Amino acid sequence: MTERILIRGARIAADLVERGSEITAAPQQDIRIENGRIAARGEKLEPLEGERVIDASGLVALTGFVDLHTHLREPGFEQSETVLTGTRAAAAGGFTTVFAMANTLPVQDTAGVVEQVKALGDAAGYATVRPIGAVTEGLAGERLSEIGAMAQSLAEVRVFSDDGKCVHDPLLMRRALEYVKTFDGVIAQHAQDPRLTEGAQMNEGAVSSELGLKGWPAVAEESIIARDVLLAEHVGAKLHICHLSTAGSVEVIRWAKARGIAVTAEVTPHHLILTEELARTYDARYKVNPPLRRDTDVQALREAVAEGLIDIIATDHAPHPSETKECEWDSAAFGMVGLESAFSIALSTLVQQGYVSWAELETLLSQKPAEIGGLSVGAEGEHPSALEVGQRADIVLVDPNGSSEFSLGHLKGKSTNSPFLGMELPGRVTHTIRHGYLTLDDGQLTEPETVAQKASEVSQ
Repeated sequence: MTERILIRGARIAADLVERGSEITAAPQQDIRIENGRIAARGEKLEPLEGERVIDASGLVALTGFVDLHTHLREPGFEQSETVLTGTRAAAAGGFTTVFAMANTLPVQDTAGVVEQVKALGDAAGYATVRPIGAVTEGLAGERLSEIGAMAQSLAEVRVFSDDGKCVHDPLLMRRALEYVKTFDGVIAQHAQDPRLTEGAQMNEGAVSSELGLKGWPAVAEESIIARDVLLAEHVGAKLHICHLSTAGSVEVIRWAKARGIAVTAEVTPHHLILTEELARTYDARYKVNPPLRRDTDVQALREAVAEGLIDIIATDHAPHPSETKECEWDSAAFGMVGLESAFSIALSTLVQQGYVSWAELETLLSQKPAEIGGLSVGAEGEHPSALEVGQRADIVLVDPNGSSEFSLGHLKGKSTNSPFLGMELPGRVTHTIRHGYLTLDDGQLTEPETVAQKASEVSQ
């Protein structure tokens, strides 16, 4: 039996609908958790015998975050991350569900591999792990993978992506869209024309020319998105665009949504705050795919989130061993870790700047990614639709006040390639509750043995 928990005096994010960071506009609420679900909500609930009480005055309660774009690396690249360490990082960041990208070794292109990844997540217990299936065998872009078998497997895969590589062949992309349409799945495209980005190291423009680094043109992203929204319209299937990064891409999405095309898009926290100017440091922590863009792109992305053109925030958490990042820029790997810092960056760039409300932030980080990922949402589903009685208790408590310097101590995975080290970041995640048990307690991760035991109890 999982522990009983009473959260006292929290502000509920869904009640905070005014844009900005003010949280006093909503009344304080208590939330009682029993048997993995929300058993009661109200003001001044009396503690029951043996109940764990969490003082949440000054905190905001949101439904647990869902990351539609996480690289857990296992199997095959355990020197960078494992399912256990990656989901510990997720819990530290307030995430209760993560979607694990397919670029593992072996690639997640068969029912057996995706079931293995799901099982590792179930055993660890820090977050629900939903594997993403590869679109093509071995991510090679030549033949479709076992899409149907993965969809029918115990992992019930609904999202398919060759992320890290673009599904560049238009016929293969069409066939993949046609296939996933049969079971209401989605193709998540890494929009990067490979010919236009051969040897590219950073955003193409004045800075790349000045530094003598091969440029990565915005059109390499925008042209693939334009092609694929047309294919999705032709087929009548769902398309999701990974890590959108340019102002031009926003305009393509605007056009597609106006036509009624079933396209959704994500933005990473780092593309909401960092720019190409950081390449001047030659610090490979800032080398990422797609690259950091211009100030005008960052502004366009924030405005697109506010307008609802960008549907979700996704971390693209991409851990790498230190030797692949602490080297010269040309030789360094692409990617950044981001699970632990996502909330703070979203708070600073979107909520505190008045682009979104707390209620809208919750949608961006929780309900909408769950919906796109095909999770059943609601009282009987895999993810709560709201913090209401009867819903599954996937809850995150955050402190919106204060700030701290982001340091190595904040990173709970195996890799340290964060672009935010040394930055002063606002807010913090204080508690993460998955299926009614604490994975993060007052900023401290619960011990692995305890979490595994609680996860086992919930699954029985």
